[in-house]
Amino acid sequence: MTDVELKNKGNKFFASRKYEEAIKCYSEAITKKQNIAVYYTNRALCHLKLKRWESVCQDCRQALELDSSLVKAHFFLGQALLEMDNFDESIKHLQRAQDLAKEQKVNYGDDIACTIRVARKRRFNVAEEKRITQEIELQTQINRLFLDEKFRQMEDVRKKYDGDEEEKAQEEIMRIEQQCDDSIAEVNNMFAKLDERRRKREVPDYLCGKISFEILRDPVVTPSGITYDRKDIEEHLQRVGHFDPITRTDLTVDQLIPNLAMKEVVDSFLTENEWALDY
Repeated sequence: MTDVELKNKGNKFFASRKYEEAIKCYSEAITKKQNIAVYYTNRALCHLKLKRWESVCQDCRQALELDSSLVKAHFFLGQALLEMDNFDESIKHLQRAQDLAKEQKVNYGDDIACTIRVARKRRFNVAEEKRITQEIELQTQINRLFLDEKFRQMEDVRKKYDGDEEEKAQEEIMRIEQQCDDSIAEVNNMFAKLDERRRKREVPDYLCGKISFEILRDPVVTPSGITYDRKDIEEHLQRVGHFDPITRTDLTVDQLIPNLAMKEVVDSFLTENEWALDY
């Protein structure tokens, strides 16, 4: 069989969800012709279905060496890297896939944009978990320092009086203990307030654009009633076509109207949640 016949046979196996058989066919096609990028992306998609992330990466990187503008290679690679928690590189390839899809006018629907959103959210959540862990460790360390200082001062008092003036020694020890308890309570109260803020650290979806899924900076509304970020929708109109990406109705730049109400809501949210600037 020729490499093309093997590829077509592999496609039939893939359509039947027989991924192992499809991989075998694509591998044989690659053996016959190693410079066809699509054979690698076809095999990568099979590995993706089987959750073999390393194999997906290997095939996609090989495909990109042959054709760096291959949308599928960037997209599949981004998905595999996401599952491997390599968020920065994942987002880089997913963003590249989205840009290339726009340039090539290939319609992937919201698949790439949604995956970018998931990748960014996971990266943010991991950073949040790390931050929270560090804050808990800091809280524990500060409390330990207060306790260590308390024990040091109490020992100094005992040495100072050395059995004499027991009542006065007890008064000083009680003062030291109270001072330590107050300091620890103040620190714990401060971190408790941080805990409350942590639970609120989530950007509502309605504050994010429908194309980039990032926080709306300059929200505009279309005649269809859909709100986009101006930069995203203008780029879509220029690169992809003059239509609303969600409703698919005709749309031009002069039909975009600033969504002042949404702008006010976003600005208010960012004022109260400065951390969201890094979301």
